Amino acid sequence: MPDSSETHHATAAPGDDGATADTQESPRPLTGIRVLDVGNFLAGPYAAAMMGEFGAEVLKVEHPIGGDPMRRFGTPTNRPDATLKWLSESRNKKSVTIDLRQQEGVALFLRLVAKSDVLIENFRPGTMEEWGLTWDALIEANPKLVMLRVSGYGQTGPYRRRSGFAHIAQAFGGLNYLAGFPGETPVLPGTVPLGDYIASLYGAIGIMVALRHREQTGRGQIIDVGIFEAVFRMMEEIASVYGVSGKIREREGSGSFVAAPHGHFRTKDDKWIAIACTTDKMFERLTVAMQQPQLSSSGLYGDQRKRLAARDTVNTIVVEWVGSLDRDEVLRLCLEEEVPVGKVNSIADIFEDEHFAARGNLAHVLDDELGDIVIPGVVPTLSKTPGRITSLGPSLGSATDQVMRDLLGLTVAELQRLRQHKII
Repeated sequence: MPDSSETHHATAAPGDDGATADTQESPRPLTGIRVLDVGNFLAGPYAAAMMGEFGAEVLKVEHPIGGDPMRRFGTPTNRPDATLKWLSESRNKKSVTIDLRQQEGVALFLRLVAKSDVLIENFRPGTMEEWGLTWDALIEANPKLVMLRVSGYGQTGPYRRRSGFAHIAQAFGGLNYLAGFPGETPVLPGTVPLGDYIASLYGAIGIMVALRHREQTGRGQIIDVGIFEAVFRMMEEIASVYGVSGKIREREGSGSFVAAPHGHFRTKDDKWIAIACTTDKMFERLTVAMQQPQLSSSGLYGDQRKRLAARDTVNTIVVEWVGSLDRDEVLRLCLEEEVPVGKVNSIADIFEDEHFAARGNLAHVLDDELGDIVIPGVVPTLSKTPGRITSLGPSLGSATDQVMRDLLGLTVAELQRLRQHKII
């Protein structure tokens, strides 16, 4: 597919200091690092997008026909090869098409590997090897290569060849079992692929560690992340508790077995707030805000153990108080007493919230074809070398010719032949 001209203008969210905008020309810390992202969907490729925000050149290697299936996953746009999900999650990437199922495509890819620092893939274990892209072949092309491999169950173990998506990995890793209300069907937390994001974050950390090791030794290595284990690593103390006592943590709804009151409460104007009183002092502050300070006396619920023993009663009292007031009034009273409280935001609430605006969490990117597209801003915020959003997800193959000419030295005739044989 010939190069296509794409212009994206990244602008800061209202109130932002420019940290997420493409207005600062200072070098970013990963400038000079080249990443080959050969995965599909989100687990792994999200790590590549993060690296792109901090200066890495990310080459998104896709099949010439159709490309990454995430292009068609999510809310459609006027671009036939890009959903809103694709535009957001494939930010700061260049699309290069290569058919890795053809021998000549593999040879081209190995030439790119030789000129790159990081390779990210998330296929079912064994797939890359079936294409001839074994670790031995990769490090022969580039002994300094750092490779991130993300899969549902990891590269080893009896389940390694099983298909694994975020939903399945979250269930297997123990997260979904805890989501929902007591005695009811476990639910999918948030209906977003948390496991994919979490695995990618661990993958990004692994890449940074491996690049540091490469600086010290000159050698690359493999980072192996199973989505299920990335989820399991964040499961707090459940393993320790079960190992010591055999106790299984069950679903708690919006509450918590370690604190009360702790949950979501409906206000008079039919909105929701979150309250989290995890200490006696926090509960005392809440009772002052409620103008019921006697509730925090030692004879009633001032002691955490007594509150937990009477959790239903305590929560009912808070439910009645919150339900008698509008959300803004509950927030005002709680914040005045420094009670841990917050709105349970819908995306509409988020768009109107001054703190999201001030932090630059809503990044506005102006696309010449689609207009103003709002996507999540860059996280984390670095004081000296902030990340930037330079482009939305690219059109399929839009950088193929440029990369093949400039990086691999291919001629126009060679590109025409490769395209004719559907290798690119």
